[in-house]
Amino acid sequence: MDYYNLGGVLVLLLVANGAPVILENLFRGRFRYPVDGGARFLDGKPLLGASKTWRGLLGSVLVTTLVAESIGLGAQTGLIVSAAAMMGDLCSSFTKRRLSIPPSGMAFGLDQVPEALLPLLALRTSMDLSAGQIVLLVAVFMLLERLLSKIFFRMRIRKRPC
Repeated sequence: MDYYNLGGVLVLLLVANGAPVILENLFRGRFRYPVDGGARFLDGKPLLGASKTWRGLLGSVLVTTLVAESIGLGAQTGLIVSAAAMMGDLCSSFTKRRLSIPPSGMAFGLDQVPEALLPLLALRTSMDLSAGQIVLLVAVFMLLERLLSKIFFRMRIRKRPC
């Protein structure tokens, strides 16, 4: 895979994971329907938590798909990246609830790795990603996500930096 496409995939990972945060800031409490419907798991803790909303999930899919198309990677690539990133995000939230980390609570690594790794694995064959490229993209995503989180916090887009 060439550097342009690697950079494009990195942009899509950032968009997929950043879109829900930006949409929360834009819409505030409107259209905020929890994915888990307020359900609790066997341990009595929330299944995912109130911060995982249909607005964020569907908004991520829509925005990432549009961005992918606009940068020449195709809508299907954007759909794959956003759907897999949101699946990783939901898995992280489920795990964090089991660990008693509150909704929107930070857990370095757990917040970033599934959200980047699942989309990259989903694209591995179609984009001819090597294991080394996947590891590199996950590492760069983790660093950029932390940096952007701090910037978004200072801009009052995000409630807490990670």
